[in-house]
Amino acid sequence: MDNLALENINLGHGSGGRMTRDLLDNIIFKTFNNPYLNQKHDGSIVKFKGEIAISTDSFVVSPIFFKGGNIGELAVHGTVNDVAMCGAVPKYLSLAFIIEEGLKIADFVTIVNAIKKAADASGVLIITGDTKVVERGKGDKIFINTTGFGEVHPKGSIATDNIKVGDKIIINGSIAQHGMAIMSERQGLEFESDIVSDTTNLNFLTNKLLDVFGNKIHFFRDPTRGGLSSVLSEIATDINKGIAIYESKIPLEKQVAAACEILGLDPMYVANEGVFITIVDSSIENEVVALMRKDSKGKNTSCIGEVTGDHPSKVIMHNTIGGKRIVTPLIGEQLPRIC
Repeated sequence: MDNLALENINLGHGSGGRMTRDLLDNIIFKTFNNPYLNQKHDGSIVKFKGEIAISTDSFVVSPIFFKGGNIGELAVHGTVNDVAMCGAVPKYLSLAFIIEEGLKIADFVTIVNAIKKAADASGVLIITGDTKVVERGKGDKIFINTTGFGEVHPKGSIATDNIKVGDKIIINGSIAQHGMAIMSERQGLEFESDIVSDTTNLNFLTNKLLDVFGNKIHFFRDPTRGGLSSVLSEIATDINKGIAIYESKIPLEKQVAAACEILGLDPMYVANEGVFITIVDSSIENEVVALMRKDSKGKNTSCIGEVTGDHPSKVIMHNTIGGKRIVTPLIGEQLPRIC
């Protein structure tokens, strides 16, 4: 433990030698203690009963600590949710760190503990991983890569091919909170705000929907980078059908809307981390909304639109004063480094 008494991560912690092993033994293995990881192999052997869903993602958020969370729990939630969006039940995660020389060991421990807490709350185990240290100036404090593995839900059939004209588009919560929480702390753009990130796990809610409604749930997607506009535009293009959405139905907190206005941003393009849309058969619209509103992750659920045979491959927004506009995907980068 002597070398971990140092205040900062140094290159020796990534050497593969004694310092690396101490870092792993005293922080990683100690925190994520479970039978799979305790084998200390270069990988892990697990069993699945049927089809599996796999998703991988890298997290490079800046700042690494923000209102409502940090890069550690964000990495867990992001990948757990991506597996859930496949209609699967997340079970395992791999975890890889790229740490910049000079990161405070206390900050690393805080991040690791946040990962453990988020994984436990999401019902997943960390089963394998990797740690690298790069020279000062060749990283940005810490980058995290996670890969998630889950069993496809027995009633799950999530694919764009299932989406048909008349299907309803339902969202579980208010948009743009994560992106604006990050922006409120960005160097040079700081402003007084109580906005906190909406980062959370969504897998229990998506599983509940599949338990109850089965194949009448046609699609899931979480609008992270690029926001709600980009996701809906991608879906419309993929299915070659139109999407109509209603501005008055889209949940948006007043302070988030005000912050977007101050910075000249459209909340439809701002990133989310605790929001997902589900596209469902029109016959179950009211039941889905009612079920989701009973869940803490869906209390602001709203049906925001429907799939239409009009204007193929386009998303049309009906605004609050009776006008219409085409909603396009994000072009370029509006909010860099938000996940």
